[in-house]
Amino acid sequence: MDSITNSRVALAFSGGLDTTVCVPLLEEEYGYDEVIGVTVDVGQPPAEFDEAEATATTLGLEHHVIDAKDAFADLCLDAIEANAMFQGYPLGTALARPIIAEAILDVAIDSGCSALAHGCTGKGNDQLRFEAIWRQSDLEVIAPVRELGLTREWEIEYAADRDLPVEAGQGGEWSIDQNLWSRSVEGGDLEDPAVRPPESIYEWTDHGEGEDELTVAFEAGRPVAIDGSEMSPVTLIEQLNERAGAFGVGRTDMMEDRVLGLKVRENYEHPAATVLLTAHRDLESLVLTKEVQRVKGDLEREWAELAYRGLLFSPLATAIESFVEETQASVTGTVTLSLQSGSCRPVARASPHAVYSESMASFDTADVGSITQADATGVAKYHGLQDRLANRETFATLHQGD
Repeated sequence: MDSITNSRVALAFSGGLDTTVCVPLLEEEYGYDEVIGVTVDVGQPPAEFDEAEATATTLGLEHHVIDAKDAFADLCLDAIEANAMFQGYPLGTALARPIIAEAILDVAIDSGCSALAHGCTGKGNDQLRFEAIWRQSDLEVIAPVRELGLTREWEIEYAADRDLPVEAGQGGEWSIDQNLWSRSVEGGDLEDPAVRPPESIYEWTDHGEGEDELTVAFEAGRPVAIDGSEMSPVTLIEQLNERAGAFGVGRTDMMEDRVLGLKVRENYEHPAATVLLTAHRDLESLVLTKEVQRVKGDLEREWAELAYRGLLFSPLATAIESFVEETQASVTGTVTLSLQSGSCRPVARASPHAVYSESMASFDTADVGSITQADATGVAKYHGLQDRLANRETFATLHQGD
């Protein structure tokens, strides 16, 4: 490892407007002699890496590209075990940021940096997610856009004055964030909640004709195969995104409450996440008791809230994960789903650990072992007893003269 100096800073680098402008600002305004750029691969489109590399080359920036797709996919499957939904949609960007932050921190330490920097504004969630990880270290944390109060217009003018390579970063009507697990679209006309999104904002989802059916296999809560073909988490997610997306599965248009209290309009695409969450919940309904599902549901909401805020390293998150892991021991089996016109619907499920007896549940079976239909008579007599006692005067009044 290089010896640490005060003149070297690691920047979370995408090659877009914000992070490109941050490079000279870190030198001119903050006095750093050297900036290194770090781009972390969590499944973004290849064009984004091309842009980052081209911009880094033009700036003469030392540039590191870190492949974190496997680590990100594993975290996404953790989210499946926890049935993690935030305000009704599967978490995506929120899960990616801690993975990115940890990878950048590792590069910074290995490269002898004394500081870390990001290009987030002071209005979004990502600043908090990055810094929750980074501030566990002794390195200084710098946020030029937030600290200097920069606007997009100022950045564009600043870039033009210094001939910075940001043309690609300025293009596009909307702000798009994409990774292996989800794709988000915001900004532009979409900031008006009354505006209906044009079909052109969607890339992962389309309304295919007809119907598709697929079967997902789980082992101890983790999806391991599609239609009997075992595959790695990354490949499984990629295939489900393509297959389910072709039938319009996994679109969300919502008003989201950010950590800082701002309410924003967000549009998401998440086909694989929708399929896996739907299948996992369905399998749990077969193998977990009602009481376990009830308690787990409360903890799932807590875990999702922590994940949204970038706090999965917290003691509470660790404790919840221990409970979730214990419940997943029996979540092994298969779920078959129908994909049609934007819907994902379970149509069959099976597990060797099912908390279910067909013979007991069947209307065609009178008695099963030591349990008989007559055994329910005593239960029926006590069922609703306190309610009947509480209402006996009212009942008597209503039926006087009957």
